[in-house]
Amino acid sequence: MAPATLLLTQRDVARLIDVATSIRVIREAFKAIPKGQAVMPPKLYLPLPHDSDFRAMPAYLARPAACGVKWVNVHPHNQPLGLPSIMALIIMNDPATGIPLAVMDGVLVTQLRTAAAAAVAADVLARRHSRTVGLVGCGAQAAAQLQALAEVRSLTRANVWGYGRGEAETFCARMRRQLPGVHVVPCASIKSCVQDADLVVTITPARRALVKREWLAPGVHINAVGADAPGKQELDPRILQEALVVVDDRAQAIHGGEINVPVRHGQFHPRQIHATLGEILIGRRRARQRPEELTVFDATGLAIHDVALGAEIVRRARRLGFGRSVSFFVS
Repeated sequence: MAPATLLLTQRDVARLIDVATSIRVIREAFKAIPKGQAVMPPKLYLPLPHDSDFRAMPAYLARPAACGVKWVNVHPHNQPLGLPSIMALIIMNDPATGIPLAVMDGVLVTQLRTAAAAAVAADVLARRHSRTVGLVGCGAQAAAQLQALAEVRSLTRANVWGYGRGEAETFCARMRRQLPGVHVVPCASIKSCVQDADLVVTITPARRALVKREWLAPGVHINAVGADAPGKQELDPRILQEALVVVDDRAQAIHGGEINVPVRHGQFHPRQIHATLGEILIGRRRARQRPEELTVFDATGLAIHDVALGAEIVRRARRLGFGRSVSFFVS
């Protein structure tokens, strides 16, 4: 009889995984990369008309053995149609046989693994006493980012800036209920959002520098999350020139991370990348050395993280009896 495949909806995923578990899983996946325990080909982009695209993100993890692929789209003009601008599915396979173990929602997995990766970076690179975070952007990813940071630092204040009128106010009202111990404040400008922050998170689709070097306090750590494709940029190149720059993946960062535009314009050289986060986690490279040091984590999003988190979700779904089983193949 053909083996069955689990179908896991976003509601299933939300009940099976949480932020704290995601951080633990992603930390270990980061370590697997420099140890040679992961295979992750470059993202495959399928460009489409009207600034839209699909991205195929395959990966294999040796311990525990897991492989899969995320198929994610970006259609920025979907909103008038009442559709999400970003959607994703993850297919998990048995590495030994190729059997499709599960097909699951990839939107929530992406939010969780992106926030967890940034939280791991902050835990490694930010000062231990960091209490204030500046969120530049308050879209779908922002809540997960704030919740994940609260797992690794004792936050007391979050400054929030958003593009649209009332966007930051609405976000802050929601987050005050979810994180009652954090004073969540809307900001009228990016400058007021970041100038007193210990941690800064940029999560916008910007294609120009939004955060200026002169606005930042000494010793701040920045998680640059929004730039995940060629041409995207959120930071003043002077920030990168002065900072200890850590990336999730060198090739992806050069191609489409925060450093991609400065590299193309000769404002930053790939040799200036200090390390990958995985190299720091296994002790191959150093982290922050001085309290006043400026640090930047260039997050592009790694397929190995989708697969690692997907594998954990499949394990839990099987144990707890979640999901609907279907057979795609006739035996």
